Amino acid sequence: MNINLDSLQFAASWAFYLLPLPLLVWLLFPAAPVKGQAALRIPFFNELQIDTQGRRKNKSLLRWLLVLLAITAWILLVTAAARPQRVGDTIRQTISGRSLMMAVDISGSMQIQDMLINGRAVSRLRAVKAVASDFIEKREGDRIGLILFGTRAYLQAPLTFDRKTVNILLGEAELGLAGRETAMGDAIGLAVKRLRKEPEKNRVLILLTDGANTAGNVEPLKAADLAAQEKVKIYTIGVGADERIVNTPFGQRLVRGNDLDEPTLKAIAEKTKGRYFRARDVQGLLKIYKVLDEIEPVSKDELSYRPVRELYYYPLAAALLLSFVISLLSATAGLREARV
Repeated sequence: MNINLDSLQFAASWAFYLLPLPLLVWLLFPAAPVKGQAALRIPFFNELQIDTQGRRKNKSLLRWLLVLLAITAWILLVTAAARPQRVGDTIRQTISGRSLMMAVDISGSMQIQDMLINGRAVSRLRAVKAVASDFIEKREGDRIGLILFGTRAYLQAPLTFDRKTVNILLGEAELGLAGRETAMGDAIGLAVKRLRKEPEKNRVLILLTDGANTAGNVEPLKAADLAAQEKVKIYTIGVGADERIVNTPFGQRLVRGNDLDEPTLKAIAEKTKGRYFRARDVQGLLKIYKVLDEIEPVSKDELSYRPVRELYYYPLAAALLLSFVISLLSATAGLREARV
């Protein structure tokens, strides 16, 4: 049961039923009787009686003050136990429910500089990062996951709405971090494992690689069969130019061809009802991601929620402070009586 007062609510309002607990204890368990003491006759009793009455009055006031502070501290403790919360304004977020897993090749061959950005040659991995980062940023409402693979495949980011974090993790990916070879089949298998619990119509894998499968425990086509069985649609992207310039002892030389296994990538896409794309340059990558936006459109559904901020530590801190004051006053009163 919650008590709502504009932006204030209590997540455990049942705790307020504990407020009368000290009173019940006081009524059910009365204080122990005070034993009488022997009287002592003294000649200056009248003067002592006047002084004693003044001290009794001060002691009575102090006792009531301590009781009042104790009651206040108890109310504050119960209020803290009731977990007061401040509820913010409603926030609406566009969602699609689509689950996109990106598997990016970071094997040694991704260091080849045959891609151009602003007329400057850059590595294949850097080009993929530049274009994929913009694609991820535009997928508002989608859950994005990231797999990096080389000799082994690793889950870098699970499916999440936090596109900023996925972008950061992609930007921090380093060549050869997962090994120098290419375990394409393992990457597909890991993606299927992460997507199989998602709704069937929303399971999508985007696989980016520049080579052929040279490592791993699972053959790419067998992994594709498993993906098709689990209704995971795979879009494969082959990265790299058809020719590149390499440095040799005799100067620079133009080398044609690459190690890209296009037949396998096409077969993977066909088995899973996806598509195969060829990215020979950055402009090609941009066009591919534009096509993917059209194929896998972003839904217009909205998710609304109200942010909640816990406030229990304010009454708890006040109760602790009052407890310290009560202890201090009690100790001071005890010292005064001891001196008398």
